[in-house]
Amino acid sequence: MRRSSLEIQFENLARLQGLTGFDIEYRFDPTRRWRFDFAWVRERVAVECDGAVYARGRHTRGSGFEGDCEKLNAATRQGWRVLRYTGGMLRRDPVGVVREIREVLRG
Repeated sequence: MRRSSLEIQFENLARLQGLTGFDIEYRFDPTRRWRFDFAWVRERVAVECDGAVYARGRHTRGSGFEGDCEKLNAATRQGWRVLRYTGGMLRRDPVGVVREIREVLRG
């Protein structure tokens, strides 16, 4: 599966900040093709990188938004904690993003 530039940016940031141990494009649901961009499987924590939020990208158009809701609701029912980040969030406060993920990973 082709990865977005935002996903690559997040991976580089995470590794630079010493945040490791994640799976990339982790398929969390056995019956659907849903994947998390990044997942810490043992802790059941996932990160989704949502791009093009101001350019009417997939995540902000009707069917894409509804699909995201369906996916995230299923993940919640399965015990996952999912954090979502946009490119703007990564640019404005990259250290804060990593700090937040670490807090969630610690439980």
